Amino acid sequence: MSQQVSTEQLKQSLQDKGVKYALGGYVDLHGVIKGKFVPLNHLGRMMKGSELYTGAALDGVPQDISDNEVATMPDPATATICPWNRELAWFASDLYLDGAPFEACSRNILKRQVAQAADMGLTFNLGIETEFFLFRDSEDGGFEPISARDTLAKPCYDPRGLMDNMPIVGELVEAMNAMGWDVYSFDHEDANGQFETDFTYTDALGMADRLVFFRLMANEIARKHGGFASFMPKPSANRTGSGAHYNMSLADRETGRNLFDPANGEDPYGCGVTQMAYHFIAGVMKHAKAISAVIAPTVNSYKRLVRKGSMSGSTWAPVFVCYGNNNRTNMLRIPSQGGRVECRAADIACNPYLGAAMMLAAGLEGIREAMDPGNPHRENMYNYTDQQVRDMNIELLPQNLGEAVDAFEADPLSRAVFGDAMFDSFVSFKRQEWTEYHTHVSDWELQRYLKFF
Repeated sequence: MSQQVSTEQLKQSLQDKGVKYALGGYVDLHGVIKGKFVPLNHLGRMMKGSELYTGAALDGVPQDISDNEVATMPDPATATICPWNRELAWFASDLYLDGAPFEACSRNILKRQVAQAADMGLTFNLGIETEFFLFRDSEDGGFEPISARDTLAKPCYDPRGLMDNMPIVGELVEAMNAMGWDVYSFDHEDANGQFETDFTYTDALGMADRLVFFRLMANEIARKHGGFASFMPKPSANRTGSGAHYNMSLADRETGRNLFDPANGEDPYGCGVTQMAYHFIAGVMKHAKAISAVIAPTVNSYKRLVRKGSMSGSTWAPVFVCYGNNNRTNMLRIPSQGGRVECRAADIACNPYLGAAMMLAAGLEGIREAMDPGNPHRENMYNYTDQQVRDMNIELLPQNLGEAVDAFEADPLSRAVFGDAMFDSFVSFKRQEWTEYHTHVSDWELQRYLKFF
């Protein structure tokens, strides 16, 4: 079947469902969807790259204003009718420049690493847990949970807070299931106004597409009900933050067999995964500090990656570069079911294309070089002193964005994965973000120092 016929059939199918407009959506540096709306009768042109964009107008689409525009090349397999506006269909899209894939496109960066895995006979499967907040604007100019009774000191798993937010959460879950995402649970999380949806994993590119669309969808559905969805990692100093835990495994490209499942191989450290998975873990640990800049990409991210600060007694976020079994104090956790590796350092503000690309590249390096992660940690890592951690030769994750960007810039893997243009753009943007924050005079400083001396 020709592309022209396929596009015509797609157009007719969308028209029959009431769609009037198409959005070829790509993402900026932050993983935020951008794009133009195209009337459906011009779908054929859009699918061939008719829509052009000046990269210099966006964060992390590294171009000069004198450069040729980049074009979106939508992936027809991702055609999705937007649940909040069924007149609009969204397509995940790659960026092209002068007829070839644009090196600095986030989606292309992940596709290059997926191709590396394919050359090794592997498929990278990924599930991302979506934690987020639902708030409404308050009369004093601030924000507050939508439910007036969402005030518990330990609100985790509270059905009352969840029921009060069901007009939004329920509509969101129904939309996810209608798109075939297969939500298998959702709950009120550990902070007031915080929720999580868990849905079935897929290949890494498909999961990254879903996460960026999820953020757009959650906000639009929340707006219908007078609220807003927040993907800020840590809106409150004394409550837990929102992770986006990466649940990772590698499968045989031909058979689909999970190569992290110990039923298919040995389990030398007894955590429930194969030797290949331990090599993968070692590769991620080697590059963990550089990866941190990408999966915890904001100033605010590092206020989540602390030992204490939550009224419920724990932040539930990792601090150390270590791994273990079903132990949530490690950066890398192997859940009790086994067969996969969970990275707990990632937060919901990440660009999932870039985060998955770095994670996969590091893991593949660990496999190629047969790296050994050492013995797992089954104990509560929070209970150790800093000196004890140093004595065990365990490294700390970066403690702020400045440290993370330094680590990212110093690690050769970063440039190899991102390519020169996106590497330079990412480092430049994140350094500027850190500098602006570092030089900002906060309310905390004024309250502490203005009349202190």
